[in-house]
Amino acid sequence: KSTLLPPLLIAEGYDKILVTQPRRLPCTLICKRINSTMDDPNDSTGLAGWAISGKEHNVNANILYLTDGLLKERLLFDENIITNQTKLNKSVVFFIDEVHERSVNIDLCLALLARILTLKPELRTKMKIIISSATLDSTVPDLFRQLPNCKFDEFNMPTLMTLYPVTKFKRPNENVLDVVQEIYKKRQRHDQILCFVNSVQDVNNSCKLLSDLSRGAISAYPLIQSQSAVDQQANIEYRSVFFSTTVAETSLTFPCLKYVIDSGMINIPVYDINTETTRLEEVRAAESTINWILTF
Repeated sequence: KSTLLPPLLIAEGYDKILVTQPRRLPCTLICKRINSTMDDPNDSTGLAGWAISGKEHNVNANILYLTDGLLKERLLFDENIITNQTKLNKSVVFFIDEVHERSVNIDLCLALLARILTLKPELRTKMKIIISSATLDSTVPDLFRQLPNCKFDEFNMPTLMTLYPVTKFKRPNENVLDVVQEIYKKRQRHDQILCFVNSVQDVNNSCKLLSDLSRGAISAYPLIQSQSAVDQQANIEYRSVFFSTTVAETSLTFPCLKYVIDSGMINIPVYDINTETTRLEEVRAAESTINWILTF
């Protein structure tokens, strides 16, 4: 959906496709994937571009991948993102991807798009909205169903791969490193173990502690956003145990992944009015995110 649908929409005649991703890494990876597979001899710059906070590449391309936080800012402050004077052959498509994560930025993007359709109904002919999600809360489509004279279509994509049964085990109040060691002892040779933790610091600390606790018998590898795609893919192809932030939820493909360990907690930035600073606070992950992880 992220790599094939936008080019198909361009081929269908749509003028501009804005595709959001929850994190910066998928923006660049998917863009590179499209430009390498959808080679246009008449366009040396590529079919797709990307934009993240502080960096951008080929932003005037027909397809632009950007973080949902950046789209939120553009919807709030860029009055020219779409106007009555915008000249279009068909329309602009706002493609909100990975909605199951239900982050603050994703919810604000949806709310701001709904507000545009409400306050400026004349723009409805110039914009289309695609909401893509592995699991979808009914409140999301309800936001757009209630808009008058707004056509809303909903469908489920057919399953294109083998679905394996998922067995869930609840292990409250247990140390995640103990669980990893237990699973490692009983796994088969090529089985991979992926463990989600809250922050980059937790990733690095967990990798070191696991090596110390197992006296070097278990080597765990970090998967974080600052790594290059080449390094990440090399580790994924040949390693067995990984600690990751949420970057692994949407950006990476594991050839032999069998065990996923998740605390169900995430860090989110919270603004403190008293100190006028932003700090990270540990909270429970959205239920839709947990449900999606169970579909790995």
